[in-house]
Amino acid sequence: MTGPFGSLSLEHSSTVDRVVDELRRALFDGELEAGTALREMALADAMGVARSTIREALGVLVAEGLATREPNRGVHVTELDPASVHDVCVARSVLEIAGVRRWGQAGEDARQAVRDALAGFTEVARATTRGDAGPADLTAAHLDVHRSFVGLTESPRLVALAESLSAEVRLGLAKVDRIRRNAEAQVHSHHELLDLLEAGEVEAATERLGRHLEDAERSMLQALRLPPTQH
Repeated sequence: MTGPFGSLSLEHSSTVDRVVDELRRALFDGELEAGTALREMALADAMGVARSTIREALGVLVAEGLATREPNRGVHVTELDPASVHDVCVARSVLEIAGVRRWGQAGEDARQAVRDALAGFTEVARATTRGDAGPADLTAAHLDVHRSFVGLTESPRLVALAESLSAEVRLGLAKVDRIRRNAEAQVHSHHELLDLLEAGEVEAATERLGRHLEDAERSMLQALRLPPTQH
């Protein structure tokens, strides 16, 4: 089958979860670009499942922020604009820096969660280099590290907010990771930040994190071919 869904395939015994997994993979692998219409009939034909199954799967993607449903337009892959990218990045910066600043006051469980998240990111980066993990895995592991920074606030509400913000831009972050192909360098950068925290150099770690997030915003705008924001 040709067209934007030609690379999608699924066994006839698939469940909604498996359809979601395959669509999510295609999104993070860049096979379905931002703005691509996700038409039920075309997807059902490509994946060999009922339209009702596709409809349920698309509902999951919409709930995750990976797809958007609009009146008279149907469902399409979520598109980002410069203002939205900047707004999300500013909000992420506020939350993550607030967490990092609390390194000395945070409980040991919260600090260990940062170490564990970074260890997980390191392993996934290595697996990606070997070809044993994909863009979705790398982006998820990367975001786990940043979520753990917010976890240092020890506020479940702030962590939930961080997860919501990350969901809005994770396709953009995945595209950055695909373009850069520097997973090992990203891991090294995060290890340096953790080293500063472990040494008690919280202010230096805060400054490094701020620069990292500013660079992430610029890289995302470039990857999405969006103009820089004026601020």
